[in-house]
Amino acid sequence: MRCAMGTAGNCGRFGACILALVALMGIVLSQAAHAQLAGATLTGIITDKSGAVVVDAKVQIKNTDNGQVREVTTNATGLYSAPNLPPGPYEVKVTAMGFTAAVQKGIVLNVGMEQALNITLQVGQVTEVVEVSVLTPAIETTSSTVGATVEQKTVVELPLNGRDWTQLATLQPGVISVRAQASTGATANRGNRGFGDQLADSGHRPNENTYRVDGININDYSNGAPGSVLGASLGVDAIQEFSVVTTDYTAEYGRTSGAVINAITKSGTNQVHGSGYFFDRDKVFDARNYFDGPTIPPFRRTQFGGSIGAPIRKDKTFIFGDYEGVRQGQSLSFQDNILSPAALAGNLCSVPNGTCTPHSVVIDSKVAPFLPLWQPVRGANTGIPQGGNGDIDTFLTSGIK
Repeated sequence: MRCAMGTAGNCGRFGACILALVALMGIVLSQAAHAQLAGATLTGIITDKSGAVVVDAKVQIKNTDNGQVREVTTNATGLYSAPNLPPGPYEVKVTAMGFTAAVQKGIVLNVGMEQALNITLQVGQVTEVVEVSVLTPAIETTSSTVGATVEQKTVVELPLNGRDWTQLATLQPGVISVRAQASTGATANRGNRGFGDQLADSGHRPNENTYRVDGININDYSNGAPGSVLGASLGVDAIQEFSVVTTDYTAEYGRTSGAVINAITKSGTNQVHGSGYFFDRDKVFDARNYFDGPTIPPFRRTQFGGSIGAPIRKDKTFIFGDYEGVRQGQSLSFQDNILSPAALAGNLCSVPNGTCTPHSVVIDSKVAPFLPLWQPVRGANTGIPQGGNGDIDTFLTSGIK
């Protein structure tokens, strides 16, 4: 680009516009790529009663929750395809010259699903409407991918300890929850990255799984489970549904050899809807752990929040928001070995009838004031003499985590 001396300001503004356009295109392309993972695809062939394909038939796909419509046209082979449809309930209307309009309702598309829907048109006037009552098949016939969808009703109604929706992935065959990986190497600071549920699929390691929300990868930076504070990116009330894909998934997922947990968030609809919740866990409801002391250690966990969705402009623009708060205080019971009272006084080998010879040592006057500090100061403690020379006691304590 060449600019004259007097138009340097105009050139600067033009360059800024070009940069803004490039950035906008990058955002749009990125969103389109994410939609390929989070959306569903509806495809099929339109034919007449004799089985001949119908060319240039208009297929109108309407989301019955928010009224948004996608229109596609059949090609020379009678095929139509509508990719990147937001999961939800749909109805399909097909029109073509010389045929009555056909409408099929009750179609439900799930996240990442590729659904085939073939429709046969009847000869007649376009103004006539025939409602098709044949239900779509419950299984995918267009893909060899092995997986299943955890629908919204399951996400909301099944009990979850800690309300982590990723735990529901274990409903699928071959997926199990495993203990957290050892705190070494890349996982040594796992506490700073959150504690997502560790899942193993058909023998794969937990860090071989991929977690996506609305098509965006939410693995932590060492490719572990979701790395936010709660171990999942959003609360249960924000998740519409998610799929667990375990085998033979398509190339757009990539970068993983384990399972793909692919979730989509809720959206606003033409109706105002919302929810609120409060969950409380307290030590009053907890049983005593085998390793606890005489009293149950302190524990309190509350989870609270809510969500709301509404239309900004009917059938056009919607808004949805979700908030979840967590407040937790708990303690851990642990055993620790400390010096016995006799050893603190300088009397060693104090076990009666012991095999060692009891003797005393002089405690330095500068050290003596600090020895009493080497004692548990929180929780219940019981001095249980160990075997051997009796110089060590075991104290059971509870410390705040």
